Amino acid sequence: MLICGLDIGTSKIKFLIAKENKEKKLEVIWNSEKESEGVRKGVVHNEEKTSAVLKNILQEIPQPLRKQISGVYLSVNGSHLFSLPTKGFISVSRADGIISEEDVKRVINSAQNTSLPPNREMIDFVVKNFIIDDEIKVKDPHHLTGKKLEVEATIIAGFSPFLEKQKKVVLMNDLEIFDINVAPLAAARSVMSSKQKEIGTALIDIGAGTTGIVIFEEEELLHLAVLPIGANNITYDIAIGLKIETDLAEKIKVEFGDCTLKGKDVIHKIQLKDGEEFRFSQKFLVKIITERVAEIFSLVSEEIKKAKKDKKLPGGIILTGGGAKLLNIANFAKEKFHLPVKIGTPKGIDGLDPDPPFSVAAGLLLLAQDFAQERSSPFFQKLKNFFKFFIP
Repeated sequence: MLICGLDIGTSKIKFLIAKENKEKKLEVIWNSEKESEGVRKGVVHNEEKTSAVLKNILQEIPQPLRKQISGVYLSVNGSHLFSLPTKGFISVSRADGIISEEDVKRVINSAQNTSLPPNREMIDFVVKNFIIDDEIKVKDPHHLTGKKLEVEATIIAGFSPFLEKQKKVVLMNDLEIFDINVAPLAAARSVMSSKQKEIGTALIDIGAGTTGIVIFEEEELLHLAVLPIGANNITYDIAIGLKIETDLAEKIKVEFGDCTLKGKDVIHKIQLKDGEEFRFSQKFLVKIITERVAEIFSLVSEEIKKAKKDKKLPGGIILTGGGAKLLNIANFAKEKFHLPVKIGTPKGIDGLDPDPPFSVAAGLLLLAQDFAQERSSPFFQKLKNFFKFFIP
């Protein structure tokens, strides 16, 4: 069976096709990456333009593969996304105190009834654990005994009109949406290890138009946020500072961008298409870049403080996404966060380069594989009917 991951980003749209090999490990057998159209800061604003890009991608898929594709696992992004802790409480219904499937259903429904702002809808509902009689924490409470059952969970939600636009892009191309995952969580699935999630670690996914933050501890999601600022803002700053067009600014960022000035200043020379020579100072370029990166990290720090984990993350910071490819950005981050910092690349998939910009797309494939495996577990079979909202 083929698994398809579709990451609709501000700058690029990535489409991966994978299958399980004999060792049950995912292997990418086809992929495409094209310039985005109609997407701003992670959100689709022009469905027709974005849909046309996806159509071009689908037309390039070899026909034998295309015939096997009926749907995709889709990412959603944007600063409209947010996480919200929630709890549910019930009294166990049976006289003998044995917790039944109906009790689990009722306590989950109780937690889901949290009021959301207008035009916001739930995308995901993540159960952290169940608590029996205020003291015993378990992952599966079925057939245990108690008088009171509580669930601790996290609701992940977003702005309904934006989510509908994202879905429409896929549906306009006659594809099903098997599942939707928020981009930073997908990135975390492909980049973070269980140990990192256990000890307390923050992932910063720096995309073109957004910066996503997820914080894990004890393998539980503590906090999620998406900032409306990303690597494109660095490009725009370079364009303004050097008084050049954005295409040239992007080229300069990719080829000469750095978060550290090494040694004496250097004057770079670039030959333009009209034959003219453009010169700029490396020192001035580094100044432009570091000012914007410092701003991004300052905003990230505020989110870490909201989670009450400021300087309290033993696993430190993991940087991923296209913005993580800036030279010396990890060292710059260490100075700003006073924590260990690593560059995170997607792992666990054969046939895919370990490149930070593919963290979200790779995570979609791994989450799809997780989902398929969980469906066969007894606990999932008991709960799957309660989570129908989770699948579009």
